[in-house]
Amino acid sequence: MKSDTPTVLHELSATELLAQYARGTLSPVEVTRAVIAHIERWEPHLKATYAFDPEGALAMARASEARWRRGEALALDGVPVMIKENIATRGVPTPLGTAATELVPAEEDSPPAARLREAGAVFLGKTTMPDYGMLSSGLSSFHPLTRNPWDLRKNPGGSSAGAGAGVAAGYGPLHLGTDIGGSVRLPASWCGIVTLKPSLGRIPIDPPYPARVAGPMTRTVADAALMMGPLSRPDARDHMSLPWQDIAWHDLDCDVKGLRIGLHLDAGWGTPVACEVREAVLAAARAFEAAGAVVEPLAPWCDRSMIEGVDRFWRTRFWIELRKISVERRERILPFIRAWAEGGAGWSGEDLFEAYSQTLAIRKATVDATQPYDYVLSPTAPMVAFDAELPCPTNDVTRPFDHIAFTLAYNMSEQPAASINAGYTAEGLPIGLQIAGRRFDDLGVLQMARAWERLRPAQRPWPMPPA
Repeated sequence: MKSDTPTVLHELSATELLAQYARGTLSPVEVTRAVIAHIERWEPHLKATYAFDPEGALAMARASEARWRRGEALALDGVPVMIKENIATRGVPTPLGTAATELVPAEEDSPPAARLREAGAVFLGKTTMPDYGMLSSGLSSFHPLTRNPWDLRKNPGGSSAGAGAGVAAGYGPLHLGTDIGGSVRLPASWCGIVTLKPSLGRIPIDPPYPARVAGPMTRTVADAALMMGPLSRPDARDHMSLPWQDIAWHDLDCDVKGLRIGLHLDAGWGTPVACEVREAVLAAARAFEAAGAVVEPLAPWCDRSMIEGVDRFWRTRFWIELRKISVERRERILPFIRAWAEGGAGWSGEDLFEAYSQTLAIRKATVDATQPYDYVLSPTAPMVAFDAELPCPTNDVTRPFDHIAFTLAYNMSEQPAASINAGYTAEGLPIGLQIAGRRFDDLGVLQMARAWERLRPAQRPWPMPPA
């Protein structure tokens, strides 16, 4: 069933909520209560939350309401937010999606959570992920199976699975995920939402790791931009973070006339692009062209040998980590993930060096290929949402990454890339458009996403809980 009443509180954007709080026409407490009630209607079907905390959220909402009354409101004061469970929040264990983790409450907020708390956001709780974030799926040995609100038979994507499902379902306007190969963009694609994988280091994170970023997940580009202000504030715990810049994240207007845009429809490896996905991306390209941009086909720049190297390196790195835990705990890990990691055993140092070198090869190839263009359009994923019970679209542990051919490259190159809904299949499933830019041009990528938000056809109503 789809909503036909866009004025209900759980459907209001963060920018709308802040405007109403400022006018005194809404309060953080009544909004928080409404969102909690909506989550409780959806959650038996979606299973998108972890450590859902209505009482804690209401306490934060009451504190926010008092700040608004005193005229001391903060940047995100009173706006409901949910945070992916691998982003530590004080006092809550971080199971990393796996039953193998020993549950110990986090001693402090991680940098992104700290920035949201400092900005006055209301924490509703955490969202689900697969084991160690190693799947583009809602399948986990710790959490119940997370499903896609557009079609409960389908997967929301991952590893920010609960966040993708939660945004589409209306679990508050602001969500936070992480991405090392597509983990905010793939759920965005398959759940029809907006996300930004920022340039590496733009949002401080702990622990930092090459290619790993945190990113906003929202229904609108304006809300994603709103989150970037607090999230990009500095934090010394991330030794890979960028120097802080005072970026005008609210300045989303741009003229696409004269921009040179690359159109990337063949990644060079991986799953072929489905016809409906290709047509939706082509339609977006034609719309930008009609608005005055210069759109040019962009040839593939990666091949299977590159991803096989990355796969081997990640398997080996993960296998080394798994060997540090007991056999009993290791047996609790999702069998697919365990089998994938075991494929990293026995490689020599020379093999591992050659494998790691492919991450640098992808980085150089991506920067070289995209540098001539202001922005690059592509599918976010070559297909739409797959069966909920599968760990990945191929269900093949020897080829688990064939669906990340369009997303992975920008993690390796550290370039910003957004995903925003491009359209729908005949069955009504969302199709993601990826918009990538040059490194550090995070604002430009958001501006391009906002331009598409204005150019695209009217969107379908958001899904509602089954009656």
